[in-house]
Amino acid sequence: MGLRDRREERRDARRGVTTYRMREKLFAIGDDYWIEDNGGQRVLKVNGKALRVRDTLIIEDPSGRELYKIQERKLRVRDTMEIEDANGHTVATVKKAMITPLRERFKVELAGGGEIEVHGNVVDHEYEMERGGSKVAEVSKRWFRVADTYGVEVADGQDPVLPLAITVVVDQMSRDV
Repeated sequence: MGLRDRREERRDARRGVTTYRMREKLFAIGDDYWIEDNGGQRVLKVNGKALRVRDTLIIEDPSGRELYKIQERKLRVRDTMEIEDANGHTVATVKKAMITPLRERFKVELAGGGEIEVHGNVVDHEYEMERGGSKVAEVSKRWFRVADTYGVEVADGQDPVLPLAITVVVDQMSRDV
């Protein structure tokens, strides 16, 4: 089986699953960025709010309605960012776990209870999100040939907005090292 055949087989296996397209080095605070689905449709806008005391990112739907606000929390022992809903209620708190030699880990504490573990090679955009042993999302550069692009594949039955917001946070926190 050649490389072309394996690539086609992987593409067939993912048919029906939405892979969201992200860009490496997303943006600096103050820049805006669109997250697209595998059809090229803009599904979420990440709006970097400039001139604030702490880093703030707003995730909006295509019509401009705020879905989540991401804010860095200063004065903590470990790096921490919070994801809040449009009403200002904390939905999730993302904390950077200890760095192991080959992998980075993040812990996402959900306000409604439970947590999501993020583990893998975060710097190279090859990692997974799991909740209670079940995959929530997978992040990979292998799915795109375009330089500086990676994908986020959200498991069936999951609302994609929170895993995409977590991906934005992890990308932001891994760059601030």
